[in-house]
Amino acid sequence: MDGKTLYSIGELARRTGLTVTAIRFYSDRGIVPAAERSPAGYRLYGADAVARLDLVRTLRELGLDLPTVGRVLAGELTLPEAAAAQAEALTARIGTLRLRRAVLTAVARRGSTPEEMDLMHKLAKLSEDERRALIADFLDAVFGDLATAPAIAGLVRTLTPELPAHPEPEQIESWVELAELTQNPDFRAALRRMAEQLAADAGGSGFVRRDPVATVRDQVRPALAAGVDPASPGADGVVAEITARYAHDGGLRRLLARLETANDPRRERYLELLAVINGWPAPERVTPALDWSIRALRLAVGPTGRS
Repeated sequence: MDGKTLYSIGELARRTGLTVTAIRFYSDRGIVPAAERSPAGYRLYGADAVARLDLVRTLRELGLDLPTVGRVLAGELTLPEAAAAQAEALTARIGTLRLRRAVLTAVARRGSTPEEMDLMHKLAKLSEDERRALIADFLDAVFGDLATAPAIAGLVRTLTPELPAHPEPEQIESWVELAELTQNPDFRAALRRMAEQLAADAGGSGFVRRDPVATVRDQVRPALAAGVDPASPGADGVVAEITARYAHDGGLRRLLARLETANDPRRERYLELLAVINGWPAPERVTPALDWSIRALRLAVGPTGRS
């Protein structure tokens, strides 16, 4: 020997903390080759083998495959290039895992059938272009020829989900549920009826006064907070205010029809999911106000009116 430091495979194992089997594996594949053999035929390694094995272990723990590690050690690929490629691969992998987690969470929470799970999985895997096409088809089915009206066009924009490039798990889960909801024919038909009612309210002007759902919600909010029963005399004042506002728009029966159409739990759920996906504040729930208003108005427009 020429005086340079050489290590047996056992000594190398003690210095690096790797097993003899692991070092032999890397050596057989040329990643950490032996410097020479002892007279008895045992492998001997140079001092640089310690540093190479430390780098191999780090890269492997970071998820780089063995061929890529070999290319880095051979100088065919720089360490920054390998790190960038691995980071990109991990990003894609994380996205895939988030999608899987969203589907599995939804299946576990909802007790889905195999058919429903298959549908959710397909919806979760859609590309950005495919997601846009799915939502465009849904909005066209709901609004169609009505979408050219100014008020309706604005509504279409507010109902459009935009999943971000790097969504959070709850955004993915919300997207899966919302996408599934958009495929429900009954839900599409219900929203179509709401759109037609809005268009009818606009008349020839193309513009709609303030959404009656929001107006009624604001009017009945104090009564709700006070625990007023909609069938009690205490509700008369609220009903009178509603009547005064909407008498010129076709009376209470027309308003009642609007509120009954809007009082669909799927509509409220869509808006909740939309807020999560788009990163908007959670919308105020309108179901309690609609339930109260519908009950009060049914009494008001009944055969004998309120007693």
